[in-house]
Amino acid sequence: MKSGLITIKDLARELKISASTVSRALKDHPDISAETKRAVNELAKKLNYQPNAVALSLKQRRSNTIGIIIPEIVHYFFSSVISGIEDVAYDAGFNVIICQSNEKYEREVANAKTLLASRVDGILVSVSKETEDFSHFYNLRNNNIPLVFYDRIVPGLEADQVIIDDFDAAYRATRHLIDSGRQHIAHFAGPQKLLIGKQRKDGYIKALKEAGLDVDEDLIIEADSFEKARLAIMKLLNTGKKFDGLFATNDLTAIGAMQTIQKRGIKIPDEIAIVGFSDGRFSGITDPTLTSVDQHGYEMGTIATEMLLKRITSEDDEYPFETKVLDANLIVRGSSL
Repeated sequence: MKSGLITIKDLARELKISASTVSRALKDHPDISAETKRAVNELAKKLNYQPNAVALSLKQRRSNTIGIIIPEIVHYFFSSVISGIEDVAYDAGFNVIICQSNEKYEREVANAKTLLASRVDGILVSVSKETEDFSHFYNLRNNNIPLVFYDRIVPGLEADQVIIDDFDAAYRATRHLIDSGRQHIAHFAGPQKLLIGKQRKDGYIKALKEAGLDVDEDLIIEADSFEKARLAIMKLLNTGKKFDGLFATNDLTAIGAMQTIQKRGIKIPDEIAIVGFSDGRFSGITDPTLTSVDQHGYEMGTIATEMLLKRITSEDDEYPFETKVLDANLIVRGSSL
């Protein structure tokens, strides 16, 4: 027997029967005798025969594989999304190919090309921070690849999507700081070209205006990572600008700010209260523990996958696209009490 993957022809040659007989035996066809089925299946097991997935996908016009384009796997929120996706896909008999854009536009484009070449049945996407040209997603649509966007979407592109109400979540997070007596609240914002970054900033501004507080542009700084937050908070503290609260666009940004503030001998929350966003694994182990918005990543992943599988398996190509908005609740902890 030759080395490499075993084929139906190899089994047929070994058993001295036709390849079509082997194929039908493996499919438990009623025209094939029980003795032949037994011989074929025993040899297939012995030689570790595996069906040719590519050939099956071409024949069935479905690969039973979906793709994921994710900005950062190391981010707790996105890893939670992946867990939800894989659980639903596995139960439905689908395999998952995970591609990471690493927040880079060029890598995202390459991811899209890779998944298209891999003949996936559909793709789940969260857009990178750098992406402003969305033509690669339109190309996927033009190739009849169903898309479901989660968390970060493409404005104007008709597609299924699962999001949270970022505006309302940011409003409630800022309102919590105001209700706890904070009058000068800074915001470390995400990129404003991303819809989620803009909506979180807008929710923050609405809460300030509604409470009759000034919107101080000097307290709004684009900083959406641990390192950026450390540099931004040092610069802000060095200016002597007064602030007693901080709403950060994600937890790692909040934690970067927390650590730097504490190194300067400033007490949290007595002097500065802090709220993050995403309620990741670190929010419950910081000292003090971090108040944060729960984005429900696992639930977002399960719902997005259910939507994609529905789109893949539906015989109705015309049913309307759906947008599902999840409620994001504020988990209050020690950093703001």
